[in-house]
Amino acid sequence: MPVTPTYPGVYIEEIPSGVHPITGVATSIAAFIDFFPMGPLDTAVQVLSQADFERSFGGLNTDSEASYAIQQFFLNGGSEAYVVRVGDGSAITSAGVVLLKSPPSTDQVATVTAGTMVNGISVHNPGAWGNSIRLDVDYDTLDPTQLFNLTAALIDPATGQTVRSETFRNLTFKPGASTYAPDVVNQGSQLIQLGAPPSGAFPDAAHWNSAYRPAETGTVGDALPTTVGTLPADKNTFKVTVSVDGTIANNTKSFTYIATISLGGATLSDYASIVPVLQAAIRAAPVTSADQPTSPQLAAQLAPLLSGATVQLVGSGSMAHFRVVAGRGGTTFNPLASITFDDVGGQAPTIMANLKLKTATSNVQLYSLGISGTIRGAQLALTGTTGVGANGSLPGANQLIGIPANKTGLFALEDVDLFNILCIPRAANLDTAAPWSNFQAVISAANAYCQKRRAFMAVDIPAVIISVPAMQTWMAQNDTLRDINSAIYFPRTMIPDPLNGNRLRDVASSGTIAGLYALTDVNRGVWKAPAGTEAALRNVSQLVYKLTDDENGVLNPLGINSLRNFPVFGNVCWGARTLDGADVISSDWKYIPVRRLALFLEESLYRGLKWVVFEPNDEPLWAQIRLNVTAFMQNLFRQGAFQGSTPQQAYLVKCDSETTTTTDQANGIVNIVVGFAPLKPAEFVIIKIRQLAGQLAA
Repeated sequence: MPVTPTYPGVYIEEIPSGVHPITGVATSIAAFIDFFPMGPLDTAVQVLSQADFERSFGGLNTDSEASYAIQQFFLNGGSEAYVVRVGDGSAITSAGVVLLKSPPSTDQVATVTAGTMVNGISVHNPGAWGNSIRLDVDYDTLDPTQLFNLTAALIDPATGQTVRSETFRNLTFKPGASTYAPDVVNQGSQLIQLGAPPSGAFPDAAHWNSAYRPAETGTVGDALPTTVGTLPADKNTFKVTVSVDGTIANNTKSFTYIATISLGGATLSDYASIVPVLQAAIRAAPVTSADQPTSPQLAAQLAPLLSGATVQLVGSGSMAHFRVVAGRGGTTFNPLASITFDDVGGQAPTIMANLKLKTATSNVQLYSLGISGTIRGAQLALTGTTGVGANGSLPGANQLIGIPANKTGLFALEDVDLFNILCIPRAANLDTAAPWSNFQAVISAANAYCQKRRAFMAVDIPAVIISVPAMQTWMAQNDTLRDINSAIYFPRTMIPDPLNGNRLRDVASSGTIAGLYALTDVNRGVWKAPAGTEAALRNVSQLVYKLTDDENGVLNPLGINSLRNFPVFGNVCWGARTLDGADVISSDWKYIPVRRLALFLEESLYRGLKWVVFEPNDEPLWAQIRLNVTAFMQNLFRQGAFQGSTPQQAYLVKCDSETTTTTDQANGIVNIVVGFAPLKPAEFVIIKIRQLAGQLAA
């Protein structure tokens, strides 16, 4: 600001330079819309790698065309994408469970559903995946009388292995506490969302019920004595009963296993040393015994409960106790099962007394989302629903398009600041024959949205289009979808499918092409055609149809880009035309790099000139605009983005009294004219050869 001198001396005044640098926007942020087995519905989620995608949306799925497209995007050079999960809302449900107080109480503590926090908002995450979530509750906390720990684990149903695990410690349902369970869990978990306690559970702080927390899972012993006794020599080998009780494989009987535990005459001076011995004995309990049925199916279900059991020494001092939790097996897991301890044949009274192991006839094995039916102890299915998660039907055209006002489907991208490449692989397979009405509805809506957002779309063809004549016919039937902001490729691609023994799977090419766009942008710039011998299609084992040069010559004038296979070079992209690039149209936007460069310039200038709004509309402003836009265009010229050997030949920037008249000024309008000479790809290379008669003179 101006300086007002008041004393003799030197004054410093900082003067703004008037320079507002314009930064080029990203050009290869992809957006994918489709069905996925997990993830928040109708919410755009940023993923920066295949691992990110697997964590948020479950990875590859045979019913999800886009899951393979996303894998191809990252394999071919993509680095950033937004994923929108859509589905049949009437059929998709979330897995859930009601947590109760310790048995035999029926007081509800809270509800838990499969869900996550997205952009600060708690959202359900419906789907069958939630049925594989297991919850573990223990009281090994800073205050074992009031606080609890909660562990959520996602189990692979095929192997029983833990895919992801989250633990939240020292939680409470006491209102206003810093570790209030719903706040801590809901903000930090990618697996579950925890509901608040029922209304009226806490009338006021003075009536705080310290026992109002979920029941501790597993079989929990009584508090251990502080004075540790010595195990008599004649009791160094003893037996306890491990029981699996509940409805398993349509059996209602309690099945008993005898575990023989030997401490080798050890002195019980350290309870911690008993943990591995007791755990090993339970895990080694025989699967067959006098009480074991001969059913192999039942034996297979019971074995993981024992072989994966864990023993913990929880708490300290007068609160210390043993806690035994059965295995978390995948498809074999049964929340009705429990491990209990009994005196068998008078063999174990001493060890039972020393270790305070007890029979727990109504213990909570583990809380299991997605349960149904009669549940043991302190867990119940969600009220009004089975609590079982389901994927529902695959989305149709209406779900893919969505509703603008609700920000669903395609319009979930309204919450995304910037995306450049749109892929909707499922749209291609909504119809199997003409008139392709569902496909046309989705692509028409997507083209209009791309126009609004200055984005480009890679359109996929149906899996039934496997020949050049079929492609010509299909294109003729869908000519109304030609657009300057989209491109189409023939044929489809074949990639190894890890879900099917790496046998080849026919997949849409949009994900591969989007990754190729990204790779070309990074290596050469958005003005370089994403095609040619260097445009290799990674992880593409073969093409559905192998084109010849003549067949390529039939498709190219129609604005259909070819994917080709050449010796040495392999599978490559061999076309760079927009859907408006058919020869008969003679469009200014015939080529993909020209159109994508224009979109890049428009978006960059749109964002970089926001500072102009509300500035005085006269020559000083116009001069600043010319300065900043020229600097931006000159930088691109130096990188080889335009034709011409001089800036005058390559681009122009005009903003003065000719572009902005007095009437425009009166209306608050400033007009900026930016022109550029685009580099068009050398699509046809003609080599002329002349034969010389005779011999040249030496």
